[in-house]
Amino acid sequence: MQHGKYRFIVGFLALPLGLYALFVVWPFIQSIYYSFTDWTGLSPEFKMVGFDNYSRMLDDEIFWKSLQHSLLFALLLPVVTIGLALFFAFMINVGGRKRKNGPVITGVRGSSFYKIVYFFPQVLSIAIVALLFAFAYNPDSGAINSILRGIGLDNVQPLWLGDPDLALWAVMAVLVWSTVGFFVVLFSAGMASIPAEMYEAALLDGANRVTTFFRITLPLLWDTVQSGWVYMGILALGAESFAVVQIMTTGPGGPDYSTTVMVLYVYQKAFRDGQAAYATTIGVALLVVTLAFAAVVMRLGRRERLEY
Repeated sequence: MQHGKYRFIVGFLALPLGLYALFVVWPFIQSIYYSFTDWTGLSPEFKMVGFDNYSRMLDDEIFWKSLQHSLLFALLLPVVTIGLALFFAFMINVGGRKRKNGPVITGVRGSSFYKIVYFFPQVLSIAIVALLFAFAYNPDSGAINSILRGIGLDNVQPLWLGDPDLALWAVMAVLVWSTVGFFVVLFSAGMASIPAEMYEAALLDGANRVTTFFRITLPLLWDTVQSGWVYMGILALGAESFAVVQIMTTGPGGPDYSTTVMVLYVYQKAFRDGQAAYATTIGVALLVVTLAFAAVVMRLGRRERLEY
């Protein structure tokens, strides 16, 4: 059984590791290299400029705004999204009342339908979601202000994406709406694997639904929650935030850079302004922020594994 074990393992790992190094690790190394140059992204000629791009980045007011917005996304979006997803998943799987001649542990009535409703935004492309909400947020003809006028709140007509104080929160609400369904399904699958006998024993001992959630569901689901937290943070720092800000906001990133995030700023500097070297410098900063976020979440979420 031991003969040729390592050749067998290396044979299986060589191709995927080679592809990972070629398409993930090597582009990272290239980006770090180009951040020390003055490359425009178009010309094959460039020269080394040392730490000039990093000095420029530290003095760039828009960069600090984009960093602040990205950190806000990374801190708030996972908390709200995962909190809502845990609540919905718990109600769908465990939160219902006992029915006559039915199981003790059950979800609310219509739980199967709710799963479909929550997951529906995942069927839509994030670009389609952003376009739909861009129309809904229109201050003159959008659905939201039309509803407010319909219920007699004519004096409450926010500009939404046109208001620097509201635009970022409006964009964050769209991200929560579009991603919470995925985590509902993910957590529902984890809760379905928890033995019902644990809940039944806790209920017989007088525990209520809140107690069973914090004493049984959350501890046994913690590994899934932690993975979801990291995944949601990466989405908030990366492609999802770029898509909604790029499509929904004026500028994009406006008004007055109130919705600019780091990944959008990288795109603008590289493809709009022809400053690829400076864009890779901001990309390196985004890489550091993403790795730091994942490390902090994994460190703070470390706890003894519970088995059942």
